[in-house]
Amino acid sequence: MLAIIGGSGMNQLSCLEISHQQNIKTPYGEPSGPLTFGKMNNQDIVFLARHGHGHSIPPHAINYRANLWALHAQKPTHVIAVAAVGGIRADLTPGRMVIPNQLIDYTYGRAFTYFDDASHPVTHIDFTHPYSQMTREMLLNAVRNANATIIDGGVYAAVQGPRLETAAEINRLERDGADIVGMTGMPETALARELGLNYATIGVVVNAAAGRGTNINAVSLEEIHVVLDKAMVDVRNVLKHMVVDYGD
Repeated sequence: MLAIIGGSGMNQLSCLEISHQQNIKTPYGEPSGPLTFGKMNNQDIVFLARHGHGHSIPPHAINYRANLWALHAQKPTHVIAVAAVGGIRADLTPGRMVIPNQLIDYTYGRAFTYFDDASHPVTHIDFTHPYSQMTREMLLNAVRNANATIIDGGVYAAVQGPRLETAAEINRLERDGADIVGMTGMPETALARELGLNYATIGVVVNAAAGRGTNINAVSLEEIHVVLDKAMVDVRNVLKHMVVDYGD
């Protein structure tokens, strides 16, 4: 089974032949919403909308632990997370897709680990390479088969939100080596690693980051929604091809 986490612009997977939905209870509370089960190209899929029904849960309030735990319970072989991001690097213009290979965490105050129970010994995980290379390669192969264009590699800066960043903050992220900026990459990625999930992200660039490109003075939220609608068509096409490859 392949698991897909939909971000902004993907509250539902329109190309999924839905069989049923299921509410999952976890030791960490309730996920963002029910898991949706179905088939895509005759392959089993489980889908979860990260921000809940109607995109009602802001990034800092998402119950990431419950989300990943609920998906892990379905025993997926791979987890693909779709995330809307801002482009810091000049070539990462609105509409481009990126499969990041690294990240930097700037979030705070989020429940970020399963290993915080004092009754268990301290547990460390290796996070040198935060994304599953095997899953990234599957995504890249799907991109090639879909004749799509995508950037292979990049550093994802995970910030707190829900506000967008200042131009000075983006300058700092650039100095730190970040290429894209988003609000949901952490702790989601680390929790997936703690659970041993093969997890990778498709970052959809929906705007130039603050102070960049056409957003020198302000970020247009209206333009973000327009780009999202167009870009998600390409994302769904890539996912369809990944499902075909996954089934081979």
